[in-house]
Amino acid sequence: MPDTESATETATETGTAPAPLGRRERKKAATRQAIADAALRLFLERGYDDVGIREIADAADVSTTTLFKHFPVKEALVFDEDADQEARLLAAVRERPAGRSILAALREHALSHRMATADGDPRFTAFFELIDGTPALRDYVQGMWLRHTAALARVIAEESGLAADDPACTALAHFALEAPRAARGQGDVREAVTRAFDLLENGWHGLGK
Repeated sequence: MPDTESATETATETGTAPAPLGRRERKKAATRQAIADAALRLFLERGYDDVGIREIADAADVSTTTLFKHFPVKEALVFDEDADQEARLLAAVRERPAGRSILAALREHALSHRMATADGDPRFTAFFELIDGTPALRDYVQGMWLRHTAALARVIAEESGLAADDPACTALAHFALEAPRAARGQGDVREAVTRAFDLLENGWHGLGK
């Protein structure tokens, strides 16, 4: 999927440099990227449902067996950076500057890394239109965010000194992750996201009458 953050920016934010990859790992990463790029190009050109796995493998010059080693299901081809997205999300909370609240860190993450469409980048507009127009992808991305919700809830609990299964942490994680999706389609997306996080930070009494 399109990414708004480079490896250099990630290293700067976390304060750690990425470990160098060996030749075998570099080759695997290049193959995975070639498959994902070929899949997204074909999906955007012809639609998700009209592109077959064999076509994607041929376009990436790999076998279908190799393709499935990297992507166990067709939907995963669209969300090839799922694990990296989650890692950045959790790092935004764990590695936030002293004095910054959890909600402020999550708001900044959302505005910086999930609001690409607000800047008018046609790649991201086309990407989200592909998802919105494909029921299988909508279902998959919902499941993906549910997985992130559980991981984020655990980190929120750790950072707050609460029990790992505290339902308030789960609710907070859920709504924080839903805020960018709920804001999509609004006239000012960034303002809508900011207001959603203000609500989470301050409660309804801080905003409502």
